[in-house]
Amino acid sequence: MSLIRERLSVILPTYNERENILPLITQLLDLGDSYEIELLIVDDDSTDGTADFVKELAQGDQRIRLIRRIGRSGLASAIKEGLLDATGSIAAVMDGDGQHDPKDVIQAVTHLRKNKLDLVLGSRFLARSSIQGLSQRRTGGSSMANRLARFSLHKNYRQLTDYMSGCLVMDLKTCLPSVFTVDVNGFKFLYEMLAVSQGQLKVGEVALNFQARKYGRSKLDMAVLWDFLISLLHTLGLRLIPRRAISFGLVGASGILVQLSATQILMSMLGLNFTKALPYAVVIAASSNYIINNALTFRTQRLTGFSLIKGLLKFLLVASLPVLANVGLATTFYSIISPNAIEAQIAGIVVVFVWNYAASSRFVWNTP
Repeated sequence: MSLIRERLSVILPTYNERENILPLITQLLDLGDSYEIELLIVDDDSTDGTADFVKELAQGDQRIRLIRRIGRSGLASAIKEGLLDATGSIAAVMDGDGQHDPKDVIQAVTHLRKNKLDLVLGSRFLARSSIQGLSQRRTGGSSMANRLARFSLHKNYRQLTDYMSGCLVMDLKTCLPSVFTVDVNGFKFLYEMLAVSQGQLKVGEVALNFQARKYGRSKLDMAVLWDFLISLLHTLGLRLIPRRAISFGLVGASGILVQLSATQILMSMLGLNFTKALPYAVVIAASSNYIINNALTFRTQRLTGFSLIKGLLKFLLVASLPVLANVGLATTFYSIISPNAIEAQIAGIVVVFVWNYAASSRFVWNTP
């Protein structure tokens, strides 16, 4: 009589990992001696044939499942979708680029069951960890991010060393309630999950053998760093203000500097008076806000090409009413209350923020 093996679902989010995915799948399937393996490859419509290749593999092996996502993207949302579709009692999450060692997954599962934990993460910063695939610059950046994350999360998680890890194993029965509430627009799935669980999960760590990427390049860019900043502010603000509203607000703050600078330049270099310079400065600032929000706040719905120009026209149209209010209020403030150009403009800007956020989210980037 054969023993019933526990099912282990492994979620692999991918985007353009055609060259890396086969060795990783092969190594993971070899773990089948210990567990019943289910592989869920969640692909964000790769342009290099990753999804088609995985589909071919799945046709020959029922342990492999492909979730091909069209019209939606993002690492955190791919992980969440994979976890919600998993049929195993234990789920593991790994990067699809081959930098995580499948053997570490088994070590994490063993640690999870032996110590009756809810979640175990693979840490790059334990004494026994090996880091081959992380540059000195990224190591320093990750260390700083970990210090900030430790400060922002519940005290029950302060013993952890790698809040930015992309390698984790969880008991789905106890972790699914937290998975359901994870904000998929967040910076890192693990960080977001720890934030929403509010110290209720029993969490441990195992040393990670972090390997060098063989093919392709890292997905880390300025937008990811921006997401981390927003995640921190969102958590420190008790998650009361929507993430996108925080991001929109920070971009708006940069727009204030752009507007103030543009007004000063137009008045000093072109000789325009405040009333004539202000409308031009407001349009310049609005255009700047649009470009930055498109790149950062709404990057999963990022517009390109002709759609970018069309979106700008929509954004300016949506903002036209508050732009008029901005100009009118600032001009009135300047004329009646205080002949201070900076104070007058800030008064106008503050009034129109909520309208710009709500209206542009809906009509420009089609998000609720």
